[in-house]
Amino acid sequence: MRAERIVARGFRNLADLDLVLPQAGAAFLGRNGQGKTNLLELLYYPVLFRSLRGCRDTEVARHGDGGFQLSMSVRTTKPGRPEITSVAAEFQTPEKKKTATVDGVRVERMSDAIGGWLAVAFLPTDLKLVHGAGVERRSYLDRVLALAHRGYLVALARYRRALAQRNAALRQQQPLLAAAFDDGLAVAGAELVRRRQSWVRESADRFAEECDGLGESTPTAIRYQGDDTLGEPEGWGNALRRAASRDQALGMTTVGPHRHDLDLRLGKRRFREAGSTGQQRTAAIALKLCELATLASASGSAPALLLDDVFAELDEDRQERLAARLTASRAGMDRAASQTFLTSPRGDELPGVFPLDRFTIEAGTVYGPVGARELVA
Repeated sequence: MRAERIVARGFRNLADLDLVLPQAGAAFLGRNGQGKTNLLELLYYPVLFRSLRGCRDTEVARHGDGGFQLSMSVRTTKPGRPEITSVAAEFQTPEKKKTATVDGVRVERMSDAIGGWLAVAFLPTDLKLVHGAGVERRSYLDRVLALAHRGYLVALARYRRALAQRNAALRQQQPLLAAAFDDGLAVAGAELVRRRQSWVRESADRFAEECDGLGESTPTAIRYQGDDTLGEPEGWGNALRRAASRDQALGMTTVGPHRHDLDLRLGKRRFREAGSTGQQRTAAIALKLCELATLASASGSAPALLLDDVFAELDEDRQERLAARLTASRAGMDRAASQTFLTSPRGDELPGVFPLDRFTIEAGTVYGPVGARELVA
């Protein structure tokens, strides 16, 4: 899977652009505040058709404009699909209306457009995956598994709907009405727990190997932290009954995958308690590489990598190891390395083994590759 061209109007501080993207990817260089992260956000937008930073679309639209438009041409080799796919989105600020199209055909639901372009993004804020609250790791699991499995996406929507209805009934002090949503909550919730547990089992060794390969000498581990009995709908009845008085007192459901977590270990202690900043960054990157492997396996094509200042706060050895890891072919897969787009304030901060075309960004305008004509009007 390769992005060949991105066209955008009105996106963040970026000048309107029509950018041809190199096959291997690119390094975007520039001072702070020039738009490097915004460009990665633009490249990620067609993955889920929303900001990778969790911002509202009104915040993504360039200040003073009436909205934004973007389109991306993607080359795929997956059997049964066109060789070139076009994915596009438009957001109109006054009406707060968003539409998406695939190959020129408007989709009824945003979820119908998901899968035409896949990418894994790393931002400095992703250290929250390691040292932040459990909601960060739950969001990570939900995103990875929703992109990898359509069934998970459907179950997640059903679970959230049943959870919202049950919580509303609890807040209204109507326990019998709340109980009416228990079966729907159990069926959808069990699907989420099963797939999460399966993913952790499949990814545990990879997480440890990625950390080791990036230079972490202390043993690492990842475990699913939650009630294992909730992996089957039959396990929910007793759990909900035990929590009934607490749920009624709090006006919220305290049982289920929306309360579960990932337990990341450095030796015998939690990463967030024992790890240095560099070690925590290593763990966050390892999680992203696990995400990459999951999506590659599910889609049959390596997703792109979008890396924002990923080498910062890593020592030289870890930088070189990471660079070698990112440029190598995916281990155990008969496909080329992922198309990689990364940012850095200066070119000399990139490890020397990174063979990517280099562009510069200044005041939202993209120039390059180095020595070439300006690509953006």
